[in-house]
Amino acid sequence: MNSPLSIYAGEEALSQIQSSGFNANMFTALLGASGGPKWFVLSGLDQVVFNEFLDKSPQHIDIIGSSAGAFRACCFGQDNPKEAILRLADKYANTVYSDKPSPQEITAKGLDILRHMMGETGINEVLNSVNKRVHIVTARCHGLVASENKAKQFSGLAMAAGRNAISRRKLQKSFTRAIFSSSEKHLDFSEKVPLNTEQYQLKENNFIPALMASGSIPVVIEGVKNIAGAKAGMYRDGGIIDYHFDMRINTPGLVLYPHFYSTPVPGWFDKSIKRRVCHHDSYKNVVMLVPSEEFVANLPFGKIPDRKDFETMDAPERIKYWQRVLLESERLGDEFLNIVTKQNVEALVKPINLRR
Repeated sequence: MNSPLSIYAGEEALSQIQSSGFNANMFTALLGASGGPKWFVLSGLDQVVFNEFLDKSPQHIDIIGSSAGAFRACCFGQDNPKEAILRLADKYANTVYSDKPSPQEITAKGLDILRHMMGETGINEVLNSVNKRVHIVTARCHGLVASENKAKQFSGLAMAAGRNAISRRKLQKSFTRAIFSSSEKHLDFSEKVPLNTEQYQLKENNFIPALMASGSIPVVIEGVKNIAGAKAGMYRDGGIIDYHFDMRINTPGLVLYPHFYSTPVPGWFDKSIKRRVCHHDSYKNVVMLVPSEEFVANLPFGKIPDRKDFETMDAPERIKYWQRVLLESERLGDEFLNIVTKQNVEALVKPINLRR
């Protein structure tokens, strides 16, 4: 039977794996993509990546995430990542909304999910970690996209999408990337298409607001206004700019990237722009862990979860489906440990393909 887990690597990472094998000491950064409930398919993998793999390394590690990827980053940053991931998965999957929930309802329940995920001590654990630095990616809004009026916000989003279609660089007329980090050391990265970026320090009084902002989907969820310690303004979903990331993380080692797709997309508006692909340099030092096509095909409905499930399924059916995916995802964690233990990664790893 084919492996349920596919491994892809950029050219620098591939060369290092082929010459030195595969071990936790190689990695000094970890990425987490946006994607809402898509991350359920990675839950089993998430449960072992830190608790049973990266915990064996003495290296400092930068953990970067936007939206759901930021939620996972804050799980990884806690003292017991597996327990945090399980809390997030349970609360996220079992939360039920009214038939036509308002942004206020979704926001309130989103805050409940995050507080449950962090528990009583999670924020303190992340802020005081010795070797883990968490970086939460958000987007500070300009113009109409900063409004909570739906009509204005839709108009602002249409304008942003049009600007982005012309050039990704023009997206910064609507949004500025804002990164909140758990230490004084800012995230070091570079881009082929540089976008305006602000970096701030995470503290106890802005932790939940910054985390909530990172997952505040425009129109669907309320934005977060005037986050303490940052520039005044409205902050929304980090995936608008960094859906799957198109940046090189400047880190001494390699970047580990558990992802639900084998081909990343730069920003949220780029999903429908087939010509818009991530730059080669962004992924040279990246190793991607991805559910195989066969694994996904054998999931219920032959797909990974997504936000449309809220529209196409009633709550009991959706919850049953999501819980089944969470259970199946444990196979990915088991397979990862099996591959690492047998040290046969070199035979399985394939070059990253950024073409869509």
